[in-house]
Amino acid sequence: MNQLLFEGRSLVGIVSSIIRQDDRRISFSRLDWERVYRLADYHKVANIVYIGLLGYREAVPDKWRDRFFRRYQESLQYGASCEDSLKEVLTWLDMREVSCTVLTSESVRSFYKISETADNTPVQIYLDEEHYYLAKGYLIDLGYETDESYKGFGERLKRVSSVSITLYYKLPFRTSKYDKNMVKILESAQVKDPYENIWMLPTESEFLYRMAGAAYRYVTDELTLREVLELMLCHRAWKEEIDEEDLWKRLADFKIDGLAEKILEIAYMWFGEKTDMFLMTRADDTFVYDILEERILTRGIVNHENDEQALKLQSLVEKELEKEKKAEGKDIKKERRSKRFTELKRRLDWIFPDYHYMSSIYPAVEKVPALLPLYWVIRGLRLLWRGIRG
Repeated sequence: MNQLLFEGRSLVGIVSSIIRQDDRRISFSRLDWERVYRLADYHKVANIVYIGLLGYREAVPDKWRDRFFRRYQESLQYGASCEDSLKEVLTWLDMREVSCTVLTSESVRSFYKISETADNTPVQIYLDEEHYYLAKGYLIDLGYETDESYKGFGERLKRVSSVSITLYYKLPFRTSKYDKNMVKILESAQVKDPYENIWMLPTESEFLYRMAGAAYRYVTDELTLREVLELMLCHRAWKEEIDEEDLWKRLADFKIDGLAEKILEIAYMWFGEKTDMFLMTRADDTFVYDILEERILTRGIVNHENDEQALKLQSLVEKELEKEKKAEGKDIKKERRSKRFTELKRRLDWIFPDYHYMSSIYPAVEKVPALLPLYWVIRGLRLLWRGIRG
């Protein structure tokens, strides 16, 4: 467990040194590079780590250094085509009058000092279920393939040398409170120039969406370092445009304002500058941040959660998941009953064929329909006799 945390903290150290552009030294001697790569890939920061490994050729086995390099190459390719690829997709949707909302845009890529350290999956689009399948079909025609599925919500599609796009027909949040407040966020969307059917969240709403999403994924143990990093980058870039008082009030409606603030604080602690004013207001009790750090870096394996908002939200999500499991179990039982009924019906239809079939074999049935039951028996005895003789 200590090794898992050590590698997670080392990963944060490598990423932060590149983001901050400082010369922080990382000890590579104790790292299990297979685990570090898989951890970096899960947290979507493998391309950043590669830059941090330059100059340490002897410390990293060739196999894993090459894998980090492939992720870095992908980020170079994405950077060149990101804007054009997204424009192509949005233009097609707009021309077909498909109304959709861009939840997170590619603009976050511009907040990185080194462009190739940006994420390859910056764009999320929400649209109704009917148009979802139309849009997905179009992306498949363009050469996109499903990279990851989100059951009941949507999927992420990926194409070589192009931006990855996440499509949602239902926002990926459970609980009625989240659903209600997410709808309010969507209602704030505005038409994105020069389109007529493409909507965009204003800056404050997009940041609210990102913050609420981060808090939710924290309690489901799916929050990534990339997401935490981009919270800090977005807040730093947008803070002059955001009404902080209104932001925290809207997060309070989700009942996650305290939790969200702590996540943003640890984002600045990990990746921000010492001069960032946001760090000046953080809590004095560092144990609070230790709990967040351990849970995020171990994906919930180390979990000493004591935040009331986190525990409450986690409980609500777990209850919803339990309801879904029960509903799914009922659906499975219903499907099994349906299959058994269909099989029984098929057998009965074979044992007791309908009038038209029987009259074609036995003319007497056509003349006297009341004889149908008798000829069922006669047919059954003949088949039985054939079986005995056969």
